[in-house]
Amino acid sequence: MNASRIDAHVHIAGDHAETRALFADLDVGLINVSVPQPDQARWRQRSGVWRDLAAIDAARYAWVCGFDLPTFDAGGRVVDGWVESAIADIDAGIEAGCVGCKIWKNIGMEVQRPSGEYVMVDDPIYTPIYDHLAARDLTLLLHIGEPLACWRPLDDPEDPHYGYYTANPEWHMHGRDGFPSHEQIMTARDSMVAAHPQLRVVGAHLASLEWDVDEVAARLDRFDNFAVDTSARLLDLARQDPDKVRAFLDHYSSRVLWGTDIVEYGLYSELPDDERAQAHLSLRQRYEEEIGFYSQAGTVEVRGRQVQGLGLDATLQRRLFRDNAMQWYPSLAADA
Repeated sequence: MNASRIDAHVHIAGDHAETRALFADLDVGLINVSVPQPDQARWRQRSGVWRDLAAIDAARYAWVCGFDLPTFDAGGRVVDGWVESAIADIDAGIEAGCVGCKIWKNIGMEVQRPSGEYVMVDDPIYTPIYDHLAARDLTLLLHIGEPLACWRPLDDPEDPHYGYYTANPEWHMHGRDGFPSHEQIMTARDSMVAAHPQLRVVGAHLASLEWDVDEVAARLDRFDNFAVDTSARLLDLARQDPDKVRAFLDHYSSRVLWGTDIVEYGLYSELPDDERAQAHLSLRQRYEEEIGFYSQAGTVEVRGRQVQGLGLDATLQRRLFRDNAMQWYPSLAADA
């Protein structure tokens, strides 16, 4: 991938020639991420779009594969063949040029055994899969857990996650009995990363530790095989002390990947011309806002709020925007 900036976490079906021209003008490459869900046909169709985009334009698009969620028999044992099927999906993804493999937040928060036990990311059923990823030198992208706001009252419209949980109440855990806590999910994630030191792991969304970069730093200090991306957590960074965030990005300059988590599943080629033009304008504005927060000093606008830009130097920008994606998803280098 030869773009000067790589958005390491998106879901954009940018198949139209004008959409690709927009990203060329912005000089942004995209890593489209699969999201395995119970609706197998739906998530696999989207994953196929990401695969096909990367095949058409590997200089601009890359993709992260996935595998189906586990299912269990009445005794709570994973069904025969699930591990083999997951490994086959991973191998097929590698054959088709994927740069990583994704596990989503439904592990730890949705998938259960018949007993009601929530399946955590450090469950032994995953061990052969993690071993296979390490053996194939493929990065694991983990979106495990949710922002801390998920477990807190939904009473602050200024919270960066107020809008999401208002629109998606099924993922808001405050006041709901029987669900794992944020701490339990983070403990399972940390246990998994520690148990597989040969596996490269990227924690999506600041590793669900978005409220304080010190929490992220503690994991980066503990796990040499762990990095994070910033996707969908721009406001969380903007709400923290800019000097502290800048120092964090400087100290861990090889461990943080830039990402936006922009979600546009509909094919751009299927939009009417006027809607596509408006979508392109919105994309340009979003990327200029994202890039501006990291690159500009002084007051900048983020999601309609006036915040302090970080004004990172050229070296830090290059690492954040490009080099770290190339390092943590080394398959990207094949198309550099």
